[in-house]
Amino acid sequence: MRYHVHEDDVHATAGNGLTYKSLITEQFGAVNGFVLGMTEYYAEEYQNVGLHETQEGFYVIAGEGTARIGDEEFPIRPGASLIAPKGVPHSVKKSPGSFPVKLIWAHAAVD
Repeated sequence: MRYHVHEDDVHATAGNGLTYKSLITEQFGAVNGFVLGMTEYYAEEYQNVGLHETQEGFYVIAGEGTARIGDEEFPIRPGASLIAPKGVPHSVKKSPGSFPVKLIWAHAAVD
């Protein structure tokens, strides 16, 4: 089994105002629902709402924007970390004039 992958070797999936890649999955040895990926948000309005049966953590690596988790909305920029608890809706949008918001995310199972 391979335990590594480079983002250039993973096909991007396009969504409404974003692209994403699942980087570390069961294919690369992840267990118990763990998945690590990367998303780039291009839209200046909230386009996609995430809602999962797992918790999801995020780390912003490029761009500036706004995140909404549940009823809380706050600015994000490189270096920001955030978490969306299980069952809590969340979304990201980029700021006008900013580069796309690029972030790393990870899903982890909740007991």
